[in-house]
Amino acid sequence: MTKAKEIKELALSLGFDACGITPAIELDKNVKSKYEEWIKLGYQGEMDYLANNLDKRINPTLLVPGAKTIIVVLLNYYPPEQQEKGIPQVAKCAYGRDYHKVVKKKLKKLFAALKEKYPEVEGRFFSDSAPVLERIWALRSGLGWIGKNNLLINKKLGSFFYIGELIINLEADEYDKPMQTSHCGTCTKCVDACPTGALSPYKLNATRCISYDTIELKDETKSELNNTHGWIFGCDICQDVCPWNSKPIPTSNPDLFIKPFLKQATATDWEALTEEEFEIIFFNSQLKRVGLKKIKQNLKKAGS
Repeated sequence: MTKAKEIKELALSLGFDACGITPAIELDKNVKSKYEEWIKLGYQGEMDYLANNLDKRINPTLLVPGAKTIIVVLLNYYPPEQQEKGIPQVAKCAYGRDYHKVVKKKLKKLFAALKEKYPEVEGRFFSDSAPVLERIWALRSGLGWIGKNNLLINKKLGSFFYIGELIINLEADEYDKPMQTSHCGTCTKCVDACPTGALSPYKLNATRCISYDTIELKDETKSELNNTHGWIFGCDICQDVCPWNSKPIPTSNPDLFIKPFLKQATATDWEALTEEEFEIIFFNSQLKRVGLKKIKQNLKKAGS
């Protein structure tokens, strides 16, 4: 068995749904110029951190000195049970335990397994927690293409998955080929379905995105939206309409199952929730990132 196949088998045995391997090399100027253009347009909004550490985003060896290989993993989070319709909606990625912790826990185990087999291995692992262009590295490792909704799409998994990376100093004996082609074709369902006009093909204006408005935006006076169309944390509209998500595979990971409160919670239930109750119900959830005060603020624009 090759080293690369061994790594992939280890990743799958730990519960990841896909794994790809790509060299840790500096990305080409085209990637850099597109990213700089997006920042120049101000599409990142209040997410100022996205304009920082561009050198590390483009060159992973500056983030992890001595890096030779990037192992990219996908973890499916599509829930077997969802919220009822007509109640305040939360993005499926936030139904269960905070994904940063779930993905990192598995990456830590993967790193430990590699360390046991190859004691010389050094590196770091990430999941939406460092200046890493995750979708680009996933594309380069053959795990999918970046769709017109700006999300990574995998032929088998669609787009309802988390991405994680393990950047190490070990050179693999074979690397995956980058995904060269978009399989979106002439479809524009995601763009057409976005109710706020945040999307144009392959480009996202975050300042008009419901997910940005309900999660990232701190200063409500800077909001460009007066209606979040039923959403109080995140948004799944552009994913729900995507044909590649028409036959989703539900996750079997209980950490990612929907919290009982979310299944039926009405606007009245949310309004009645106290800070103490919120802390208990969502103690290990992404929703703690924004807090109950902002969620109640989001309710006013949700229109549910």
